[in-house]
Amino acid sequence: MKIAELKAVMVANEININEIAAHFGINKKFKWEDVLCLDSNHLKGILKEVENKSVFIFHFGSMVFMNVAFHEIKDVLNYLKKLDKSLLIKSASDQIEEYKVKVSGSKEYIVDNEAVTIPEEHYFYYEIAAMILAKSVALDKIELDVDAVFDKIEEIMDKLKEGNLNIRDRQLSSLAAKILTFKYNTISYIMLLDKPDIVWDNTDAEQIYNDLSNLFELDERYENVRMKTEALMDITEMFASLAMSKRDARLEWIIIILIAVEIVMSLTFHFLPG
Repeated sequence: MKIAELKAVMVANEININEIAAHFGINKKFKWEDVLCLDSNHLKGILKEVENKSVFIFHFGSMVFMNVAFHEIKDVLNYLKKLDKSLLIKSASDQIEEYKVKVSGSKEYIVDNEAVTIPEEHYFYYEIAAMILAKSVALDKIELDVDAVFDKIEEIMDKLKEGNLNIRDRQLSSLAAKILTFKYNTISYIMLLDKPDIVWDNTDAEQIYNDLSNLFELDERYENVRMKTEALMDITEMFASLAMSKRDARLEWIIIILIAVEIVMSLTFHFLPG
């Protein structure tokens, strides 16, 4: 039985795969939904052993390494960072997802938590498995970022319970921008709502894509992120409304004080001798 081991890491918010492809002599204009695959021929000079090894690179910041050891992942990332300075090598080890593709050589097709067993070897099996894994690890990053914003919201809520709402417009704008970024990233960047073209023409490809999407709960996790971002946006709008009310009240008091000062000055000048 042939086994391919996949390891997915999140290394950037966005990867310039066209620049990387050009470096390796791949003369193709990659679109946003395309994946760049560096096979064993491209990895020569980077790794000592390159047989049956590949690297799938996605625009939205994920890389999936096939049959590449952990210490070799760092070697590849160090090399690619020379081509794309935005790669965050230190954070690559923070979120790693692993999965396997097994070729049984029979009619057996099984999907479980550790591996997918396929009847015969076809390239699209590896690409689809890599794509699902890449989306999953990218979604992990977004989920952590959303939770971090919730923690910040809780801090503001604690102050609000004490009657203290000291939040600046810049801070509110920053929170709103982060929330909108989460929504944009999950839909546009990692293309959670999109399927690869081969799925529409190949029933086997469609089956493995749907099965792995269900296994990694991509739809449920996307829906969870969507609901959280909507809740965060509602809370942020509430904070903005409270902050506006606070500014309006402060302005009203300033106006009242100025009017009172003007009245006092008028009376003073009126009753002063001479």
